[in-house]
Amino acid sequence: MSERDALVVDDHPTNRLLASALLKKMGWNVREAESGESALVLAVQHAFHLILLDISMPGITGEETCTRLRQAQGERHVHIIAYTAHAFPEDRTRFLDIGFDDILVKPINRQRLQELVDNI
Repeated sequence: MSERDALVVDDHPTNRLLASALLKKMGWNVREAESGESALVLAVQHAFHLILLDISMPGITGEETCTRLRQAQGERHVHIIAYTAHAFPEDRTRFLDIGFDDILVKPINRQRLQELVDNI
């Protein structure tokens, strides 16, 4: 695994496809997961450097997935970005308090995504 390995987690295939395509154009190696459960399994198998994580998913939510990822990672830090349509200031504060490193608001914007990954 390299420092350019990313995981895109979203229950909507179109959202995964778009985010993955943009990250690949930026030089990232990208894997995809359709649920929080799948993301947790993949995160045990691979040392991702970046996880783009949808908040609203059936089953385990993005918030719960983030919490479990943080508990499982131990000393290793992975950058987890909330990928969501929820952009209210109180949501942002809650997401950061849970353990997200930053928030990317849908619909995805290439420039904002580039800014976020440039800071990693």
